[in-house]
Amino acid sequence: MKMLIETMKVDFKLQLRDFVVLFYSLIFPSLMLLIFGGMYGNLPSPFYGGFGTVDVMVPSFVGIVVAVNGIMNLPLTLVEYRDKKILKRLMATPLKPVYIIISQLVVNLIITIIGFLIVAVFGKLIFNLHFYGNVLLFIVAFLISTLSIFSIGFLIASFIRNSRVATTVANIIYFPMLFLSGATLPLETMPKFMLGIAKAVPLTYAVDLIKRTWLSSDIAWLDMGLSLSIDIFLLCAVTVVCFIISITQFKWYYD
Repeated sequence: MKMLIETMKVDFKLQLRDFVVLFYSLIFPSLMLLIFGGMYGNLPSPFYGGFGTVDVMVPSFVGIVVAVNGIMNLPLTLVEYRDKKILKRLMATPLKPVYIIISQLVVNLIITIIGFLIVAVFGKLIFNLHFYGNVLLFIVAFLISTLSIFSIGFLIASFIRNSRVATTVANIIYFPMLFLSGATLPLETMPKFMLGIAKAVPLTYAVDLIKRTWLSSDIAWLDMGLSLSIDIFLLCAVTVVCFIISITQFKWYYD
């Protein structure tokens, strides 16, 4: 356990030295909030069923933090460790390679939580952000959503051999998810054919679940043909399938 904790400390320090991680996880969501919050404010809006624009956008922006850590940072780090034979060398030391997996999962989860807290504090201090949901249900929804997207990252890391290809694949998956899921651009403003595409994106259900549990138990305000049960079922299905495939296909090193 002590060795695992030390591994997490090292990984956490390394992540904080990565400008891309810091910017997209901790800074970019707050910049988005300042832009859209400055434009629309947080007064009750008929467009959002009586909720303020900031009240709706802050839980959506959580999707940005979840996606950048789960789709970009987590798999790219694991592929880099394998590509540089770090995982292979660790197999000859007392440090179990599986500790790296656990460490990456925990460290990226912590960074995701920090990123969410930063944007939430900004929203409260500047735009009087409101939380209408149940705290426990929101935490459960957040963890389900995060683990689901992280499982996709592990899936990427299981099949990609080198860092350059991993970066390309992660970007191809990350950016469509970011703009089609409602994490950055509100789904309420998209045409119907775009909503059809959005329903094929796992992050859409994560953002939807987080927003619903943030705002209230009354979900009638978001007319997308989605429900909490569908969100939870699909996210759990993605998590189980991706983790099972990852466990069976992940290679500690390639000869």
